[in-house]
Amino acid sequence: MSSHYNQNINGWIILDKPQGISSNQALRKIQYLFHAKKAGHIGTLDPFATGVLPLAFGEATKLIPYLEGTEKTYEFTLKFGTATTTADTEGEISETSANIPTLEQIQNILPQFIGEISQIPPKYSAIHINGERAYDLARKGKEFEIPSRQITIKELTLLNTRLEQKEADFRVTCSKGTYVRTLGTDIAVALNTCGHLTALRRTKNGFFDLSHTILLDNLKNMLYKGDGVSPLKPVETFLCDITVIALTKEQTLKLKSGQMFDSADLIPFEDMAAACFENKLIALIGTKENKVFPIRVFNL
Repeated sequence: MSSHYNQNINGWIILDKPQGISSNQALRKIQYLFHAKKAGHIGTLDPFATGVLPLAFGEATKLIPYLEGTEKTYEFTLKFGTATTTADTEGEISETSANIPTLEQIQNILPQFIGEISQIPPKYSAIHINGERAYDLARKGKEFEIPSRQITIKELTLLNTRLEQKEADFRVTCSKGTYVRTLGTDIAVALNTCGHLTALRRTKNGFFDLSHTILLDNLKNMLYKGDGVSPLKPVETFLCDITVIALTKEQTLKLKSGQMFDSADLIPFEDMAAACFENKLIALIGTKENKVFPIRVFNL
């Protein structure tokens, strides 16, 4: 790393990722703007997709493993009658069909996609096959199989149809690891036709939604103006989904040095809680055999 990345910046930027850049490119751009030493993101979005991309800086990166598995919500537009190699607008047309479903047919098949379903991720995806990314193999024209995986679709709603334009809009809430492009093509196949996505937008990632987001251009403007308003959300932003426990000074010192103490001294909690002192996040804590122990300690 060059000396450019030398700032200890802690917190979140919830980016509304623009189309045409990868999640990693978006992260690096903002890391560069902040000169931030440490950065990471939660849940990759394809270059084709837009929407909620939580970026973590400094101490916030310690929370990524605990937030990665959260549910996500997407809105997408499916175009019937043409399939592409990438299942979105970036690929070549690979198949056509004259069969365009009716509104009633679409509504009738949606229930079969709700619940736990099996899905084969697209060949143009970031999945590793024998140490290489699937999209690299696909671009080289290599033959390979991707194993199917179990995913969960919690909700799938038809929002709108423009069947004269062969299009329908949907909203889906799904588990980690769901490929919405594949869901779109699978819906088309179930309707006895083919299809591809012409738009894909993530509206929610865990508890982060579009209301928390900032556009890349607005972020640049804020940083160049330098009027003292920080676009960074504090590391504690994620705490709305977790039990928060206030510590005494003595307990804080114990956790900071990696020590355990009696759980009888705290309000009971399940699995994991956030321990704070004077509204600052000190640690993620767990309990075992009546003892509280630190899972991750923060240096804020």
